[in-house]
Amino acid sequence: MEIRHQLNTDFIKRTSKDLGFDFCGISKAGFLENEAKDLEQWLAKNYNGQMAYMANHFDKRLDPRLLVEGAKSVITVILNYFPSEDLNAGSELKVAKYAYGEDYHKVIKAKLSLMLTEMQKEIGDINARIFVDSAPVMDKAWAKKSGLGWIGKNTNIINRGMGSFFFIAEIICDLELVYDGPIKDYCGTCTACIDACPTDALFEPYKIDASKCISYFTIELKEQIPESEKGKFDNWVFGCDICQDVCPWNSFSKPNQTAEFQPIDALKNQSKWKEMTEEIFAAVFKDSPLKRSKFEGFKRNIQFLEP
Repeated sequence: MEIRHQLNTDFIKRTSKDLGFDFCGISKAGFLENEAKDLEQWLAKNYNGQMAYMANHFDKRLDPRLLVEGAKSVITVILNYFPSEDLNAGSELKVAKYAYGEDYHKVIKAKLSLMLTEMQKEIGDINARIFVDSAPVMDKAWAKKSGLGWIGKNTNIINRGMGSFFFIAEIICDLELVYDGPIKDYCGTCTACIDACPTDALFEPYKIDASKCISYFTIELKEQIPESEKGKFDNWVFGCDICQDVCPWNSFSKPNQTAEFQPIDALKNQSKWKEMTEEIFAAVFKDSPLKRSKFEGFKRNIQFLEP
């Protein structure tokens, strides 16, 4: 039986690589005891701001066995999105790199669907679900447990070989597999991310008040951005990469090879954004993560940057 577990594990990791994923790690499905206490304290301090969904399904968020009946394994994959061209260099309006291309949810879900199909062909009937940042799954906790990286002082997963510009997704299944383990923390004494955060969202190592993050203000917040934040956004109009851009480990980042993540044309023509109508916004960003801010939020963000 143990030989079968190893063969299945090897097949899964080989298939993930064939489909273009950069790394694949596997953990035993179970209750995230340490994360439970941290999440409870984080929510109690309202660091989630208006992201009420972070408090929903608390038990399911911490135990994948409540999401998939009979779950035994969490298969975690990461996919590079680092661009070949930094569109934010000298730009009047900056957009987080993860949003340069098509909506990653669709792209990764399609890849994981193929992966699960191959698993079922090779291994047989599997009870499994695919998760791409759209359900109560603690992506970073599982990436850490399966050795794909450590959680850095900026609260992002950092991989020694490729930095932190990547997406995380999972297949939770009822297969017994061979499990990976966590790696050590390589942040050392560096505090570059904390020092660079203009809104003090990173108030101490490994701690984030998400309600102060530029990404939160420009994407999650539905009301007006507080005037107290005026002049702190450094031209970010959707998301923010500051704490990743300054991280020394991202000097190892290499351009992604995923066609769908190449910059869409609308991102290369920012001069027209200020005059953009709702109809044009819906058309040019229909397959882009930028649609999440909605037209009203997008215009609000642009106007907030004006003197």
